[in-house]
Amino acid sequence: MTLYLAAFVLFMILGVPIAFSLGLASVAYLFVNDQWQLMIGFPQKMIAGIDSFVLLTIPFFILAGNLMNSADLTRQIVRFAQMLVGRVKGGLAVVNVLSSMMFSGVSGAATAEASAIGSVMIPAVEKDGYKAEYAAALVATGSILGPLVPPSLSLILYGVLTGTSISDLFLAGIVPAFLLCGLLILYALWRARVEDHPLPAPVPASERAGLAVKALPALFLPVIIVGGIRTGVFTPTEAAAVAALYALIIGGLLYRTLGGSKIARAFYDTATMTAGVMLIVAMASMTAFILGIENIPRAIAAAMQAISERPWVLILMLNLVLLLLGLFLEPLAALVLAMPILNQVFPLLDISSVQFGVMVVLNLMIGMITPPVGLCLFIVAAIGKQPLEKVARAILPMIGICLLVLLAVAFVPFLTLSLPALLGG
Repeated sequence: MTLYLAAFVLFMILGVPIAFSLGLASVAYLFVNDQWQLMIGFPQKMIAGIDSFVLLTIPFFILAGNLMNSADLTRQIVRFAQMLVGRVKGGLAVVNVLSSMMFSGVSGAATAEASAIGSVMIPAVEKDGYKAEYAAALVATGSILGPLVPPSLSLILYGVLTGTSISDLFLAGIVPAFLLCGLLILYALWRARVEDHPLPAPVPASERAGLAVKALPALFLPVIIVGGIRTGVFTPTEAAAVAALYALIIGGLLYRTLGGSKIARAFYDTATMTAGVMLIVAMASMTAFILGIENIPRAIAAAMQAISERPWVLILMLNLVLLLLGLFLEPLAALVLAMPILNQVFPLLDISSVQFGVMVVLNLMIGMITPPVGLCLFIVAAIGKQPLEKVARAILPMIGICLLVLLAVAFVPFLTLSLPALLGG
């Protein structure tokens, strides 16, 4: 297995895309170990890895997010958040966090959220007198709210890999997302007092009714998704198709900002993004096959059990490993790679699969904003035109807040299981 890891790291250093790094490392492993004849099974493993009806939710939810973004929804959400916050010291930083929370119900992916919110909020916050690195760090941290609420692509993939109810997972991430959002707002307000941040410009009264009319239908999308699935009106896959249709209707008829060229561009972007996601999942399935050959999942589970049989110790160890994994791998690839191992360890933890799923996804998301290689850090640093080192220093207190929420998710079942139980899970 050392050979596989060395090959994978080498390809990553050379700049080979992660999907191909996974595949090439698997091929190198088989040739060096004189098991090249097993390559005949690779195409079958790749197809099996993505041969799931529920995975059809991914392109449809991506399409819904792209259509909403093409309809200039981001600016509407930011203005609506500004209207809600009002005249509060440091209010623009609070708007930053609230906008990320509201946009979470549209994008479902941290990178999409960091790009969309960052392109609007970072220049605006910097123009208002804030430090650019602080604004970028807030956007990066807020971006991890997206994968915790519907329609979360990471929770969908976890549900597919483990057979866990996707509607339960969607509901389970909502309370932790609101907790993280609330703590980030408190941090922004505290910092505003310490650094004497300015008051935001008020939204004119003449605009407020129009902002509510434009923003609320889009913010209603998660309610349609979860409510439809929960009441049995449609399956998760059908819910994704309904979400895409809903985005097309409100973008074209309500906002009147979706022309033919924008719709075509949204479909094109959806096709390329879906192809990238599915290729990563397919290639990661090859790596899972290699792990199975080496019997790595059982060996790791046995090693962890040998260290300690106490569930809380195992949970802490798993969190540390997942945080490190999230530093270097895109979350969907990390999920496919880690689940064979996690499925072996999970029975030792004495927690719900739903709670475990939110914990795993939150771990991987925190990795995306953790220096030095968190992907969302690179995105916001590029948008804000700031050195990565500055943004990395500014984000450290916010990572601390995220870790507190992670510990709460891992050890307080109420946070993740209350809503599924309340709504009949």
